[in-house]
Amino acid sequence: MNKYFLSLFPLCCLIVAVTSLRCITCHLRTRTDRCRRGFGACTAQKDEACMLLKIYQGNTLQISYMVCQKFCRNMTFDLGNRTYVHTCCNHNYCNFQL
Repeated sequence: MNKYFLSLFPLCCLIVAVTSLRCITCHLRTRTDRCRRGFGACTAQKDEACMLLKIYQGNTLQISYMVCQKFCRNMTFDLGNRTYVHTCCNHNYCNFQL
């Protein structure tokens, strides 16, 4: 029995292997749907998720910001005449599609 288990152990390790979460980065995305600064990808570390921050003035999207974010939380808040919408997700490149 032990020999049988030991022969299957490497296979189990391969099946359990976890791939890293990948996110889009863009530190300044404009209304024209173009990334002006920091375009690329990041690999999320422990306790990180893909995050998209959208900043609205009135009902008009002004800019977006995309990164790997530690302890990310979905939330919306108003500050002055702007609305900040944080959206978090946990599958590869999901913050680009939100």
